[in-house]
Order: sequence, then C-alpha cells, then structure tokens
Amino acid sequence: MKSVGRRRLLAGTGAGIVALNMPTLGTSALAAPAVTANDRDRVLRFMPQVDLVSLDPHFSMTNVTRNHAGLVFDQLYGTDSKQQAQPQMVEGHVMEDGGRRWTLTLREGLRFHDGEPVLARDCVASIRRWGRRDVLGVELLRISDEMTATDDRTLVFRFRQPFPKLPEALGKPGAFMPAMMPERLALTDPYKPIAEIIGSGPFRYVASERLQGVRNVYARFDGYVPRPSGVPDRAAGPKIVHFERVVWTTMPDQGVALAALQTGEQDWWEYASPDLLPLIRRDANLRGEVLETEGNMAFVRFNHLQPPFNRPEMRRVILRALNQEDFTAALGGGNPELQRPGTGFFPLGMPDSTQAGLNTLQPRFSDAEAKAALAAAGYGGEKIVQISPGDYPNVKTANEVLADLLTRIGINLDYISMDWSSMTQRVINKGPPETSGFHIHALNVPSLSLGSALVNSRLRGTGAEESGWYTSPRYEALRDEWLVAATPSDRARLNDALQLECLQSVPLAPAGITLQPAGWRADLEGVLGGVPKFWNVRRKA
Repeated sequence: MKSVGRRRLLAGTGAGIVALNMPTLGTSALAAPAVTANDRDRVLRFMPQVDLVSLDPHFSMTNVTRNHAGLVFDQLYGTDSKQQAQPQMVEGHVMEDGGRRWTLTLREGLRFHDGEPVLARDCVASIRRWGRRDVLGVELLRISDEMTATDDRTLVFRFRQPFPKLPEALGKPGAFMPAMMPERLALTDPYKPIAEIIGSGPFRYVASERLQGVRNVYARFDGYVPRPSGVPDRAAGPKIVHFERVVWTTMPDQGVALAALQTGEQDWWEYASPDLLPLIRRDANLRGEVLETEGNMAFVRFNHLQPPFNRPEMRRVILRALNQEDFTAALGGGNPELQRPGTGFFPLGMPDSTQAGLNTLQPRFSDAEAKAALAAAGYGGEKIVQISPGDYPNVKTANEVLADLLTRIGINLDYISMDWSSMTQRVINKGPPETSGFHIHALNVPSLSLGSALVNSRLRGTGAEESGWYTSPRYEALRDEWLVAATPSDRARLNDALQLECLQSVPLAPAGITLQPAGWRADLEGVLGGVPKFWNVRRKA
C-alpha cells in the first residue's frame, strides 16, 4: 500500500501523541482517527499484533488470522481455560461404540451473516475443507468411514478406529481453525482463499471498510444466538457482544501504539511491548496484564527437505547449542516475570509438558564445541538462508537471537528480512532456499496451539502440510497410541516417549516460553483471558 493513502487516512492524529521521552516519531507512524463521544460505547478500538493479511481461516494458519476468524466464524466446540472442549454450535452429542460413532446435533436458530440458516451439510463441507489443510483434520478424514448430514441439524461421524477426542479436534483453539462456513464457500479449493468472508460468529466482517495494512472492521451480527447457559471462558460459553463495532488498526511502531492507548485513541493493544509495560502499569487510566497465561513458545524451525538440515545430526547441534534463556530474556524485555526457559517439545506449564530426556542437552555446547560438532556433522561452510519478518516485533526478536547464535558457531548466514506477508508465503515454499524458500527461521506462537500431541501440528511426522516437512514414522506411531490412551498414566508415559523421539529426530528446537502482556484502557471490563475475544468486554458506565 502507498504511504500517501495511510497519511490521508490518519491525518490529524499526531496532536494526540503523549510525550514518552523517546525520539520524535515520523509522520508515517500509524494512529487511529480521534474517538468521538458518540463512539465511546459503540466502538471498541483494537491494535493487533501484526497486520491481517489473510482472511480465510482454512487457508492461513497465522495467529492473526485465527484471531480474526474468532469474530466472524464459529466452531462446533469451544475450548475453555482448562483445555476442555465444550459444546458451542452444537446442542450436544452422543458417542457410541467406544468412540467409533458420533452423532452431533446443532443448536436451533443458528444463521450465517447472509441470513441463511446454518445446516449440518454446511458443517460437513467445512470440516472436509479444513481437513485438507490441517494435519489434525487430515487425520480425521483419513480414519473416517462416514461423515454425513442426516438432516438439517444432525451430523454423523463413523470412524474405523476409536476417536474419543473428536470434540477437542473440532474445538481446536489454534490454527488452522476448524471454522464453519456456508457450503457454497466451503466447496472452494482449500489452497485458494474464499471469495466472501461469511461466517455465523458474533461479528460480521465489513469488507468495504478494509484498508490493507491499516484497518479491518467488524460489525455486531444481530442474528447471532449465544449459548443460552454457561459462563464465558475463552472460546467456550455464551458469546454476548456489547459493542456495535470493533475496529482493528495496525500500528507496528511500539511508541505510537502506546501513545494511542494513553490518549484513548485506542482501547486495547494485543501485544504490548514488555519494555513499555512499566509505563502502562504506572498509568491509572491503563491496565497491563498477561491474558494468554499459557504464554508463547519460541522455537527454531528447520527445512527438513534441504541440506544441510535434512540431516538430524545438524539439527541436534543447533538443539544442543541453543540457550533458551537468551531467547526468553530478549522476548520478555528482561522482565523475569515474563520468562520461562527450560521447556521441552510440549510447552512448559501445559498438562502434557514433560522433562523427559532434557538432561541429555546438558551441559549446553559452548560456541567452540558447537562449531566442532557442526564440522563433525558434515557442515562445510555452505550458505544458510534464514528468513525473518521485519514488521512482526516478537518474531523478529526471536530471529535476531537465532542469527546471533548461528553466526557465533560458524554458520555462513544469509539473513533475509522481509514483511510478514511475504514470509508467510516463503515458509510454505519447498523451493530453493536461496531464491524462494528457507533453511531455518524462528517463530513465537501461542502455547495453546502446541499444547498436546492432538493439536501440535508443528511436530507431526507426516512430511506433508506443515512447513518444515518433518518425517518420523515413530512419532506418528506413538501419537496413534496417545490418541487412544486409556489412563492419565498411559498418556504421561507416551508424552515422555514422544519427547524422547523428538530429541533424536529434532523436528524443531524449543527456545523457551515467554508471557506476552496486553494493554487496555481501564474503563473496559470483562476482558477475557487467552487470545483476544471481543465478546463479554464492555465499557464501564
């Protein structure tokens, strides 16, 4: 997008910037139009972590697309703060034959934003489309003998083997999101984005007001019917909306974002900079807290198809050389309360986290030891391409820490910075790293999306769909056992076995957990924990 368009849109906002004892900010910095008194109770103004590039939750697995989809689309089940899947679009279900047969009944009164009723056949088509992109969905389709709509409100699943975790799969909290959409859209090739953004969630997407790189707008859907009972808890419970509109404004400059929050031009900052958290907490008009209490997990992703990281010996060197404390210190802004180093392959603090085998990574390689180990693994000084998004602060920070490590241990590094939109395309490209793909990069994603063998697509050893293209038949065999584990002790034993396999085959290198603070105006109440949810929150009287 041309900068002149942005300047015209945001003209007149600079006068509201609060002095922060920092250098003067350029006129191209982003802010939002001034809030009028009439807007105060009608409009919620939100600053997302990064620009929303893709609008289709079956097409993109980025966190920001998942957050967008949570407004517009709904899921058959919603996951609560205890990681339990609760009925959301469904009224209830019946499980038979040890989990081989499921019958799901939709709630009455569900409608899409185009006014059409939500029918069971819409949900079947949506699950099939999602199942062609998401590794968990691929598995669900693979073991299905039948998935049909027997009437307008009834879905029937029949599996070749027990699948007791169907609600957890359909209530998956991370991307790809199993979002329900009209059948006419769900029949779209999942490798192409849908032409219209029509869901059945509590907000409609206002496409006519979108300005790429700057603004996305959502309007309350008056035809939405919340669950009649329960307590709002993450994605579970009734979704009761109190604002008529939600406006997302992309503000990549941290100082400008804080100033907009201080002046009231913005209400909510999803990823408040940890460095600025003390300023937020000292302001009586603001609140600064961690909403995603599970934290974000940083990790190093390898391209398993391209030399030299197609060899596990090379990946094991990086795993042994990596110091998680370096990553958590940088991502946590030096604030110890936001840092949790020492994670395994399932995020520290989550129910399936384990310490099995992590002692084998100690003592950590020194730089000299890592350099020697690389040579022993066959590294001959060839150029390694690392990609990084310059406009996504926490992912950029993780990549800067990784680049420093790789350079210190003798990697001939080609560090390529690009915008997040370009990076999302490059990470799924299997082509030559020098021109269109990558060898290595770092990510920082919500622990919720990595929390168990069920939902953690980053560890799937199928060699397909998930970027990195890791293959491990043993991981997949252990995961198959995990899915039907009968007791908590069986599940814990298999978690240990899965991690021991990961330590040998190294799908990725865990780089620690950090807690990401959010900032919001003190006159908001009802802000839910977890990833941003735009129901339940309201303006205090």
